[in-house]
Amino acid sequence: TDTGEREVLGFDVGTSEDGAFWSDFLRSLKARGLRGVRLVVSDAHAGLRQAISEVLTGATWQRCKVHTIRNVLSQVPKREQSMVASIIRTIFTQPTQEAAREQLRRVVAELEGRFPKAMAILEEAEEDVLAFMALPGEHWRQICSTNPLERLNREMRRRMDVVGIFPNRASVVRLAGAILQEQHEEWLVSRRYFSLESMAKLKPNRPFLAAEAMLQK
Repeated sequence: TDTGEREVLGFDVGTSEDGAFWSDFLRSLKARGLRGVRLVVSDAHAGLRQAISEVLTGATWQRCKVHTIRNVLSQVPKREQSMVASIIRTIFTQPTQEAAREQLRRVVAELEGRFPKAMAILEEAEEDVLAFMALPGEHWRQICSTNPLERLNREMRRRMDVVGIFPNRASVVRLAGAILQEQHEEWLVSRRYFSLESMAKLKPNRPFLAAEAMLQK
């Protein structure tokens, strides 16, 4: 939210993850009032990417850093994956987006002779895997990957696996909705996910945010 809290915006159940499913889902969020989306973080699912570009116009797409590194390492012999992973991580320790771009290109130049397929994946991902660095540095850890969402998904799977087989779609929706509502309410009473100070950097034309941030200081 504008003041840095996390919320569950919505959920749906479908038989496939094609572009039509994701487009319908994102349109339903917009119909309920979703607006001002700056960044969407996801894996590189083709249908989802297409839906984001079509429905959430103006939003930047962030390719999950963790998934990208896994994709790169899948083209590296196992005995050398640890070394390559360490080198790749230097990209994400840079202080600015431009420095990270330069480091990524240095890494590609250094390793493309030994691992051409892996470095082709990394080079192609440059724009999308570093998109998060255009936003405040205080947010980088939370928005560079889908890890925060994966933790929620694991909890949902844990609680839904107890049921095993659901008799119909409605029963899935009831349980999934109850779990997400519980998480939503927990987030509302917990500490802010992002500070007011960092949110004020995203909304310089919202003086109340900056004023409240200064008061809290």
